[in-house]
Amino acid sequence: MKSATYWLAGAAAVLLATPAQAEWVASWTAAPHAPLGTEGPFAAASYENATLTQILRLSEGGKKLRVRFSNRYGTVPLEIGAARIVQIDDAGKEVPGTARTLTFGGDASAVIPRGAPFVSDAVEVNVPDLARMKVEIYLPKATGPCTCHLTGTDELAVSPPGNFVGKPFEPVDRKQFRAFLSGIEVDSPDALGTIVAYGDSITDGVGSTPGANRRWPDILANRLQDAGKEWAVANQAISGNRILSPGMGESALSRFDEDVLSLPNVKYIIVFEGVNDIGNRFGVRAGGPQLPGLDQPQFNVEEMIAGYKQIVARAHAKGIKVIGSPIGPYKGASYWSEEGEAARQKINDWILNSGTFDGTVRLDTAFADPADPRQMRDGYHMGDHLHGSDAGLKAVGDSIDLGLFKRS
Repeated sequence: MKSATYWLAGAAAVLLATPAQAEWVASWTAAPHAPLGTEGPFAAASYENATLTQILRLSEGGKKLRVRFSNRYGTVPLEIGAARIVQIDDAGKEVPGTARTLTFGGDASAVIPRGAPFVSDAVEVNVPDLARMKVEIYLPKATGPCTCHLTGTDELAVSPPGNFVGKPFEPVDRKQFRAFLSGIEVDSPDALGTIVAYGDSITDGVGSTPGANRRWPDILANRLQDAGKEWAVANQAISGNRILSPGMGESALSRFDEDVLSLPNVKYIIVFEGVNDIGNRFGVRAGGPQLPGLDQPQFNVEEMIAGYKQIVARAHAKGIKVIGSPIGPYKGASYWSEEGEAARQKINDWILNSGTFDGTVRLDTAFADPADPRQMRDGYHMGDHLHGSDAGLKAVGDSIDLGLFKRS
C-alpha cells in the first residue's frame, strides 16, 4: 500500500509538471454557400490563371495553424497551384518571419474534388490573438463558379494572369467576399475552445464597416481576449440564411453538421436567427419584396420551435451548449408585417421561457428602441431597420455576459 501511495504521488507530480496540451480551435471561419443563380455579387465568379489574396482576422492565436479550403459547390475539381499565409500589420504590411508556404500532404499543390473540403498541412508559426492575416491562392485552371461566402466585409484582390503567390501585384479586381476559403484553425496551448456564432446577415456583419472587424462576433472576440479568456470565436453566419428553408445557403438545420459540428473543439453555440423565415413568409404576403434567390419558405411557429429544438438536441449529443437569443426587432424593414411581428413575439417568448437553451442572451433588446421595442434604435441600423450599424453591432457584442462561457 505504501509503494502504491508513493506511485500515485509521483504520477500526480508528473502530471502537474506536464505543460498544457495544445488545442485546435476554429480561430476564423466563413461558411460557404452556392453561387446565386446567374445574377448577384459572385454568381458568375470564376477564375483561371489568377492569384487571389484575402484579408481576415483570427480570434485566438497560437503556435501552429492550418487552412481549410472548400469546393463544396464546385462543378469541377478545384486545382490549387500554390498557397501561402502571412501575418500583416495594421497598415497591411507583412510581418517579417511570419510567411509560410502551405502544403497538402507534403505537396505544394492540390486538387480538391467536387463537393469536398480540403485542409492544408499544419505550419509552425507564432501568431498573436486577433492577428490580421493574408491568404494567397494561385488558381492555374478554370475553377467554375465560385464556392464563396457572400459577406466577406474585407478585401479579396484578384491578380493579373499568373502566379503571384509571395509577390506583389496591382489588382485587376477587388471584391468583398470569400473565395474557396472556409476557415483557419489554430493550435493554441491555452485555448479554452471554440464559440460558434450561428445566424444570418445581422451576425454576418452586413452594415458594418468593411475591413474594420466590427461584426458583433468580432466585438465578442475582442472582449474575451481583453478579459484574458482564451476562446476562439467562429462566425458561421450566412447572409439571408433561414432556420427551416434553403435559399441564401442551405438552411441552418441542413448545414449544421458541416458548418458547426465539423469545427474543432466547439463548446458553445450562440443562435441568433429566424427573422428571414418570418419576413420572407409574411412580408411577401404583405407586399414586401422577395429577396433574390429565396423561394416562398416553409414556416409556422410550431415548425420554427421544432427547428430550434433540433439544433439544441444535435449540439447536446456532441456535448456542446447552446445559447439562444430572441429574434431581433425589424419594424420598418421592407418585409415587416403585423402578422410577422405576432409570430416573432410567440417564438421569442418560447426562446426565453421554454428552458430549452442552456442560456439566453438579449441581442434583440441590445438593438431595440426603448420607445418601441419592435424596431431598432435610431443609429443602431444601417438605414434599413434590419441590419446593424457599427454602433448597433457593438452594443450587441457588448451585451453578452462573458460569464456564460466556462472552462469545461
